[in-house]
Amino acid sequence: MSSKRHILTAVAWPYTNGPRHIGHVSGFGVPSDVFSRFQRMRGHDVLMVSGTDEHGTPIQVLADQEGVSARELADRYNRIIVEDLVALGLSYDLFTRTTTGNHYAVVQELFRGLYDNGYIFARTTKGAVSPSTGRTLPDRYIEGTCPICGYDGARGDQCDNCGNQLDPVDLIGPRSRINGEAPDFVDTEHFMLDLPAFAEVLGTWMRSKSGQWRPNVLKFSLNLLDDLQPRAISRDLDWGVPIPLEGWSDQANKRLYVWFDAVIGYLSAAVEWARRTGDPEAWRRYWQGGDAESYYFMGKDNIVFHSEIWPAMLLGYNGEGDRGGDAGALGRMNLPTEVVSSEFLTMEGRKFSSSRRVVIYVRDFLERYSADPLRYYIIAAGPETQDTDFTWAEFVRRNNDELVAAWGNLVNRSLNMAAKNFGEIPEAGELTDEDRAVLEGSRAAFAAVAEHLESSRFKAGLQEAMRTVAEANKYISDQAPWALKKTDPERMKTVLHVALQLVDDAKTLLTPFLPESSNKVHAMLGGTGQWSGMPRIDTARDSIGGEEGTSEYPVITGDYGDDEAVWESRPIRPGTPLSKPEPLFAKLDQSVVDEELARLEAEAG
Repeated sequence: MSSKRHILTAVAWPYTNGPRHIGHVSGFGVPSDVFSRFQRMRGHDVLMVSGTDEHGTPIQVLADQEGVSARELADRYNRIIVEDLVALGLSYDLFTRTTTGNHYAVVQELFRGLYDNGYIFARTTKGAVSPSTGRTLPDRYIEGTCPICGYDGARGDQCDNCGNQLDPVDLIGPRSRINGEAPDFVDTEHFMLDLPAFAEVLGTWMRSKSGQWRPNVLKFSLNLLDDLQPRAISRDLDWGVPIPLEGWSDQANKRLYVWFDAVIGYLSAAVEWARRTGDPEAWRRYWQGGDAESYYFMGKDNIVFHSEIWPAMLLGYNGEGDRGGDAGALGRMNLPTEVVSSEFLTMEGRKFSSSRRVVIYVRDFLERYSADPLRYYIIAAGPETQDTDFTWAEFVRRNNDELVAAWGNLVNRSLNMAAKNFGEIPEAGELTDEDRAVLEGSRAAFAAVAEHLESSRFKAGLQEAMRTVAEANKYISDQAPWALKKTDPERMKTVLHVALQLVDDAKTLLTPFLPESSNKVHAMLGGTGQWSGMPRIDTARDSIGGEEGTSEYPVITGDYGDDEAVWESRPIRPGTPLSKPEPLFAKLDQSVVDEELARLEAEAG
């Protein structure tokens, strides 16, 4: 076991404009949880944080459409998202929200540090306004033709086709996504983050990550450095973090831009977590010093914010850009160790779209199926390094052929035979070469899977773990313990002991991927105590949305320090009582495919 590391798992913040679908959690959710559970099992000190991203004009626009306040809308979807992520088994140490007084204070401190070091300046720019309502239009609510590549679906802040940052006024034929009208562009004063002042230091830092980051992330990030422009960090709206400067903080229609405050959430969540633990300085272990590591998980549409803008903000706060400066009051912050971005997941050949009802929400999915089969599919067939397509046929196939027929079958037949014939884990006699070989292969898998997971190759890690399941099934079939009951009962004991050891090893190897079913196998094998902790919902209190007084809000947390799960093969204990096992997974009928496709078509119209 290597020495203990302090690891921050920084998970992208889901936006509270609706429930999250399985495409969302395939990017930020499940991979980050696999990573965090694995690192805890290795004995490392992990802090996994995130929360709901709740500011910005899109929230205000949707709230107006529904006839509620922005706060009410944020409260509603914050709770829905919290409940869904807990149901998926995501082991956050703290999942909070960006509307807390704590978050406001940390955001304003980062702003002041950047401003004092000269990396934020005011500039008069052109702002988009709706002619019919007089309301400011957010950049993402303006579409047009990209002036760089000619793509006709470019947004006002970024072109998804060429990846370049844009300004709405530069779009060719700009139009509002809300009502299709052409916006008016009027003069407005905003604060800008001086990104060009970090081009050199960002380039040096990124190039040092060659061979460590996923190639698609590094290449995309380096290409962005060629055309860095100052980027607005304030907006004309009343729903967001106030600008902490004299003459600005009391302006009701000037707030910090939502993207600026959202990325600071990783830090503010760590600060909130530390206060909740009773040690307000505990967050520093994950943000400062040479032994602190940080891994950021998101979909590829968020790479620019995590590999370029957030590091630039940290550098500016540290006083490490072209203009130098002093570290802010919180002290010097570490840059990301790795930006772990997934590609996009489509569904039945179509892009996920909540507005077009081409979507499978996490909540709807988990009402009909268990969490572990979805987690398994996301890792086994998900968009780790390339866009992939979710199909119901493939989900049913993998559930039935891999989870039920391979892993579930191994658990069921091994425990069933041992419980039926002995009622306990039998003692092993003298081992044969075949016994020793399969046990050695199972033990060796821990290092092989670990190597993959350390490098964020989750799919390869799962494949290696499932390979040991296949080897165990082959061993049982070859040794045929059911045929030894009359001819050689002592040999039967040995074979079943080996089989149960293989089951126990596989349960451990699969724990980061399939925590719920691994906990069940732990109990089936006579284990007591908490094997791998599951998240829970607690209640926290703080001011919300800049309002007076304090309010209660749900947070995700958990007692993962009580876990017994350790990343190694541990000898099973002969004599441990066994009971008849329950099926680990439910086999799905092929009719599920037609039913789900029909439901999708009906909802999409």
